[in-house]
Amino acid sequence: MRILIAEDDLTSRLVLSAMLKKREYEVVECTDGTEAWSEFQKEDAPSLAIIDWMMPEMDGLEVVRRVRTLETTQPPYCIMLTAKSEKSDIITALEVGADDYLVKPFDSGELWARVEIGRAHV
Repeated sequence: MRILIAEDDLTSRLVLSAMLKKREYEVVECTDGTEAWSEFQKEDAPSLAIIDWMMPEMDGLEVVRRVRTLETTQPPYCIMLTAKSEKSDIITALEVGADDYLVKPFDSGELWARVEIGRAHV
């Protein structure tokens, strides 16, 4: 399974990528929302995405908004990953179209549980 990581923070991106590759996922890394959006428009677009909310070029909310407009038989499962932890932030992300929400710093067990839920949906 291909998983997209859209994260502008190098350390966070490397940690996530290493964790996913260790479990033999194919990882696509993006440093901003514009790159992520480009990946979703490809024929072999990832089926699951971990998207940071606050990124340059295009934020994670806009990426998710755009992903939800794509005409596809199987939309990608989008996990919003962010330091924003207020209930209103969670509600906003879910209303925009995020499937799940994970607050930084994240617990690896919680990350795996959310990835497994997403995997079951795609």
